[in-house]
Amino acid sequence: MDNFAQSLTRQLPTSQSNYQDIASLDKLRKEAQSDEKAALNKVAKQFEGIFMKMLLKSMREANKAFESDSPFNSQGTETYRNMHDDQMATELSESGSLGLAELIVQQLSPQTSGVTPSSVLRTNKTPMTTNSQSDLTTSDSGNAQSKNSASKEGSFKSQQDFVDKMMPYAQSAAKLLGISPQTMVAQAALETGWGHKIVGSEEGEFSFNLFNIKADKRWQGDKTDVSTIEYRDGVALKENASFRRYQDFEQSFKDFGQFLNNSPRYEKALSKVENSASFLQELQQAGYATDPNYASKIMTVLKQVSKLAP
Repeated sequence: MDNFAQSLTRQLPTSQSNYQDIASLDKLRKEAQSDEKAALNKVAKQFEGIFMKMLLKSMREANKAFESDSPFNSQGTETYRNMHDDQMATELSESGSLGLAELIVQQLSPQTSGVTPSSVLRTNKTPMTTNSQSDLTTSDSGNAQSKNSASKEGSFKSQQDFVDKMMPYAQSAAKLLGISPQTMVAQAALETGWGHKIVGSEEGEFSFNLFNIKADKRWQGDKTDVSTIEYRDGVALKENASFRRYQDFEQSFKDFGQFLNNSPRYEKALSKVENSASFLQELQQAGYATDPNYASKIMTVLKQVSKLAP
């Protein structure tokens, strides 16, 4: 190896990664079978290395016009220079110099991707039949015991029936928050598909949870565990969650009011109660629901509720 090649070699940092290491491909294949996330990170870095190699190659080709008179212009020099460029591309990709590998991981990982696939795009302007915050597993709640006449899933005969039965509870709870009862009924209608998709477990436990409030560590009452659809970075993901379970719908409305009043994160929303649109927008911004169109959907339902409200 001539002095020029030796000087190039000394410039390279020591690394376990080498662009000529063919055996690493087989190792990567085996690793992908046991740890997909780790393998994805390594593959992304290799793609960044390929891109870096193409970039360096283009730069070298652009400089060829000046090499004809250079004393270093020889086949041997070109060979060592190409080896140097290939290894340098590998080293730079390992250190994440371009940040391309990180972007590739974000795009290919369904749990962090910010791209919304067409399969989860909402094309319905008025999604009345699905739960806005979670697509809950349908369950048989016929065994649930309750004083409430609308205790069973699907027992609401119509949207009018839902509004008529929920309005008295909403009027009482709305006084605590200072918002219009129609807004509360509209939110409950969207959350439960007009009462047809109220949270219930596979064991037949009916929750009476009209606002899909989850049972976190602050909740000391009964819970119902269900499978839900949550939106993370615009992508719908299936998750398991625990929701609060009440004795009747009246308790659900009351707890919703107390839940907002006792949560500092919703203070800004409660300062906007005089305007339903502003209140709902702030509620969404505070993280009440993961659906990015939560507020606008409730406003659409509110128009219908206002027509049906007595």
